[in-house]
Amino acid sequence: MTDSETVLVPGARDVRATLDSPDADACVVACPPHPQMGGKRTDTRLEAVSDDLAPNVATLRFDYGAWTEGEGELTDARNAVAWAREQYDRVALFGYSFGGCIALLAAAREEVHGVAALAPASRLSADLDAVTAVDAIDCPGYVLYGERDTTAEWKPVVERARAVGFTVESLGADHHFVGQSQKVARRCGGFLRDALDA
Repeated sequence: MTDSETVLVPGARDVRATLDSPDADACVVACPPHPQMGGKRTDTRLEAVSDDLAPNVATLRFDYGAWTEGEGELTDARNAVAWAREQYDRVALFGYSFGGCIALLAAAREEVHGVAALAPASRLSADLDAVTAVDAIDCPGYVLYGERDTTAEWKPVVERARAVGFTVESLGADHHFVGQSQKVARRCGGFLRDALDA
């Protein structure tokens, strides 16, 4: 079992998080799926990636504050990155679904060592477009998607990620990667460890 502690992420919004493997030298900030569809820091895909990274890399899995159509949720992710940067030498981002889009948007605005997006939504609104954000990301990027995913509109972000030189992989899965959490964790965790040199 991984050591964990609870963190209150500084900022104007009420954002609580679980920090796994707190004694590591590097940290991954993990963005959960859509909060209005049950997305929480206890998402099985986030927990699987955290377990894969332990104990050499800490994982900050946070819950978004009150729903604000993506703007506040992006602020939550950026605040979590800022907190992690104060505690750790090296920080990366990971997100699943809605959180994959948030992770890409945050990586375009914050200094991080890498970003991994699992089944990312391509956009949350006209102003929150992951496809455009990919062009502004200045760190190694990774996108993993399910070939049978009919839930998220992932194709535009996958095409842009390929065009700018991100590592892009697929699995024979739908949006939820049922029964494939360990496979997802090995691929995303492997990329994040390499990006963090951990």
